[in-house]
Order: sequence, then structure tokens, then C-alpha cells
Amino acid sequence: MKPDIPSGVQHILQTLADAGFEAHLVGGCVRDLLRGVEPHDWDICTSARPEETEACFAGHRIIETGLKHGTVTVLEESEPCEVTTYRTEGPYSDSRRPDYVEFVSSLEADLARRDFTMNAIAMDLAGNVSDPFGGREDIQAGLLRCVGEPARRFREDGLRIMRALRFGAALGCTIEAETARAIHENRHMLRHVAAERINLELCRLLEGGRVGDILRQYPDVLCEFWPELGPLITLEQNTPWHCWGGWEHTVRAVEAAPADRILRLTMLLHDIGKPGCKSTDENGIDHFCGHPAVGAELADRMLRTLKFDNRTRERVVTLVKHHDVQLPPQDRVVRRWLNRLGPEAFFQLLEVKRADGMGQSRALVKDRLTQLDEMRAQAEAIIAQGQCFSQKDLAINGRDVIAAGVAPGPEVGRVLNALFERVLSGEIPNEREALRRLL
Repeated sequence: MKPDIPSGVQHILQTLADAGFEAHLVGGCVRDLLRGVEPHDWDICTSARPEETEACFAGHRIIETGLKHGTVTVLEESEPCEVTTYRTEGPYSDSRRPDYVEFVSSLEADLARRDFTMNAIAMDLAGNVSDPFGGREDIQAGLLRCVGEPARRFREDGLRIMRALRFGAALGCTIEAETARAIHENRHMLRHVAAERINLELCRLLEGGRVGDILRQYPDVLCEFWPELGPLITLEQNTPWHCWGGWEHTVRAVEAAPADRILRLTMLLHDIGKPGCKSTDENGIDHFCGHPAVGAELADRMLRTLKFDNRTRERVVTLVKHHDVQLPPQDRVVRRWLNRLGPEAFFQLLEVKRADGMGQSRALVKDRLTQLDEMRAQAEAIIAQGQCFSQKDLAINGRDVIAAGVAPGPEVGRVLNALFERVLSGEIPNEREALRRLL
């Protein structure tokens, strides 16, 4: 196999080889090449020591990324490429990074320290593959398996647990039985991992095509950093609207949402307030009054725990808060919600409500789903026609109000708001002359 490698990366491999060193592509880029997917990042491992790598690229821009760990980043054609010396690693006393590394001359020894077999494959410039742990067969079989003893791999770096789940969801891999058992048994190692790193892997997991399978099999892992999920996982829902318990409904709603970070985060958290709001009436029917508001508060706290950026956190909290609101397909209702949320968040809310409905009893929510289509069409028409759904769209402004005899000050704003409410409700058209007459 002659790999399709960018010219800049080829140049780095060839330069190292011309200097008498071994050089191989390694890790994710090789995995992607073998899967027929274009790699996003290019990593090289080499028998050259860091100082020798720097000498080979003396005329290039170099970033000393992690010299003590053997890594030099070479920028070729403005693209960064990490070049790392073959190495073995000492113990991970902080459950994050090895206490020390030892540079070695053996490619196989370097591959043996890696997390999963599909990431422990090397490929030279000619396309020759070094695969001592059967990673190529695992890729073909769609199997995710640790290199060596799974428990040891996860104790070295707890983030590998989330990486395993992310690969399972994003690559559609089945996690091998011993690896799966070690994930469950060592999930506590996530307590040693920085919130920002869990955040990144969780988002990638949620965007994966097989996210539902992973959420069903590993809810205990998510509870390590979000214990608030625990009551939802065991929640029973005895209502006409629901044919599944709290967790299965949540998983189905996540699956039904577009593969978008904000939407899938919202669906994961949209019913987080239900356990604390549950009541059962005399007929044995469960009710969850007030759960969106309670859920919004919990979602805010949970997202802060994982250090989500403010924009993401605020948007998810807003969508959780309003996910259960009733929206009749009427122009005035659509205009009001476009005004309240803005177009982007309004269309996201429609997606949230659709995904929520897809996780409920289909026969009962069929009409609701049809109404959502109607509302989307109405909102698109309102925007396309330039209809007024925010005060800045009014056909008159503060100068017109003052010209009509209202003294400058707070009263101008109150008058504009009253006019805007009339337009929003459909009582009067957003036309300059009509508004001036009313003014």
C-alpha cells in the first residue's frame, strides 16, 4: 500500500531517513489511513534523539514541544508535525504522565507503550506496516482492544477510559470484553483527570454515530464525573407519554438529535431534573412538574464542573429550561419565540423538541412532530419576509417617538416597547404610517 501522505510530511520522513534514522508514521494517522479516512493530524516516531531531530531540521521552524519526553514539532509547509523519539515509559504516579521516559532504539518497544492496538501501528514512507499487536486485524474487525493488560493501561492514564468510549461511539467499534471490564472496574481513575480533558472527549463521544450504544453500556462511567446522572439512570416513568425509563428515553433522544455538540449535550441533560420532581397520583401515573427549571439549574452546575465555555453552557441551559414548553404553530407565537431566543436558539429548540418526541411514545407524539415542521416553515417564512420579531426591526424608532411629542428619556423606550408588542401580536402591521398613526 502506497499511502497518500502530504508532501510536507513526506519530506520530514525522507529527511530523517536520509540522515540514517528510522522514521514511521504512527498512531491515529496510520489508523485512519488503514480505515480509508483522511487523517487530520500527522505524527512521526523515529530512532533519532530529540537533538538529532533538531539538527536534521536546522533550517526549519521548530517548536520544542516536549523535549524531555522526546517530542519536537516540525512545521513543514505551515503544517505542524510531531516527531517523537522511540521511547518506553516509567510509572504514572500522577495517573496522567509518566514519571520519566527512556529513549530506545526499538520501534516495537515504542508501540508497546500505546493505549489501543489500532493506535499501535507504524507505517514507513513506502507504506510498509509494523503491527506487532494485531491492530490492523482489530480495525478490520471493528474491535477496540488495549495493548497489553487493559487495567494497567487505564491506571496509567484515566483519560484513556473516555478515549475508549469516544472511539467506540465515533468509529463504531465494539469494545473487547477484557477492555470493557477494565473500563468499568477502573472508572474511578477519571477522578484524577482534568475536567477540560474529560469535556473534550465527552463532546467527541456525543457526536459519534454509535453514541447510543456507548451510553447504554457505560452510564456508570459518566457518573464518575457527573453523579447527578445516577437518579436518572434508575428513573421509572409510568406515564402515557413514555414507554421507556428515564435513561433509555434520554439515550434515544440523544440518538435522535443531529450530531451537534450543543444539541446532544442538551438531550443528555434535558430530563436531569425529573428524579427530583417526580410524584405519583392516585392512579399510579407519574408526574414531573417543574422539571425543566430544576433541570436547567442542575445542567448549569454540571457544565460548570466540566469547565464548559460560557456560550455553550448558557445555550444548553436555555434549551433545557424551555425544552418542554408548548408551542402552538401560530405566527404570533413563532414571532414571540424568535424574539425571545433569537433565530439560532429557536431552531435549536425545535430540534430539541423533535428529539425529545422521538424518545417518547410515537403514536401520541405524531401530531406534535408534524406541528414542529409547521413551526420551522413559519419561522423560515417570517425571517425570509423580513417580518418584525425584534424591536430593532420596527419601522419607526426613538426619533419618531420624540418627534411625536414624547420627551426624551425612559418614556421613549416604553412607547417603543408598547408599539412593538402590538406588532408582535399581529394587531397592527409593521408599517411606518400605521405605527405613526397609532403613536
